[in-house]
Amino acid sequence: MTRIDAKFAELASAGKKAFVTYVMAGDPDYDTSLEVVKGLPAAGVDIIELGLPFTDPMADGPTIQLAGQRALEAGQTLKKTLALAAAFRTGDDTTPIVLMGYYNPIYNHGVEAFLRDAREAGIDGLIVVDLPPEEDEELCIPAQKAGLNFIRLATPTTDDARLPKVLENTSGFVYYVSITGITGAAAPEAGDVAPEVARIKSQTDLPIIVGFGIRTPEMSEGIARIADGAVVGSAIVSEIAAGKPVAEVLDFVRSLAEGAHRA
Repeated sequence: MTRIDAKFAELASAGKKAFVTYVMAGDPDYDTSLEVVKGLPAAGVDIIELGLPFTDPMADGPTIQLAGQRALEAGQTLKKTLALAAAFRTGDDTTPIVLMGYYNPIYNHGVEAFLRDAREAGIDGLIVVDLPPEEDEELCIPAQKAGLNFIRLATPTTDDARLPKVLENTSGFVYYVSITGITGAAAPEAGDVAPEVARIKSQTDLPIIVGFGIRTPEMSEGIARIADGAVVGSAIVSEIAAGKPVAEVLDFVRSLAEGAHRA
């Protein structure tokens, strides 16, 4: 059982929904991002998605793209991202960390070395958005064998013919992208999302976590009511981009977490 599996079991036993956050490692710099990440669990975050900065983030909207650029300009690398996770682990051995990004930096590092180093750093799962199920032998299967969850995205365009393939080797949870398009581009409507969540649940026992476009505690609560939890990324990254103090960023995160946990 991974930390992700354990967290969902704990939440289920408490009758609670999950609140998941995304932050870009190294944005605006290593020390600030580490301070934010260290503060997330106390702000109510159940699972941390840690962004791995990349030069060509094709699935991300302007907010996340700019965060990646800031991180890269500040010297953030894959090795420093794993070091950040390891530094977080010195004070927290229970909150799951999912590394989210693109395959190129992992490929350049070497898959076997990356999986070893990720495990040692305390990473629990991977979301690699540019590796489709047809390429599962490339990273997904080796990651599962190494004890890491491999989390897949499902979208409004994932039809009934495609969904079983998407779910085939997915573990940890399913990340349902609530809108068609890039991150932070639009707001999800719970009424539109609910039937899709039900459709996916009919084909898997995995938790379904919904993200993209959630910006307020009310939206966080509304989405968590019809899924197993909510993910917020761009709205938090925007707070960091605005140069707000870490304490204010974490207060904003806390308000979103309280929304999800009310569901």
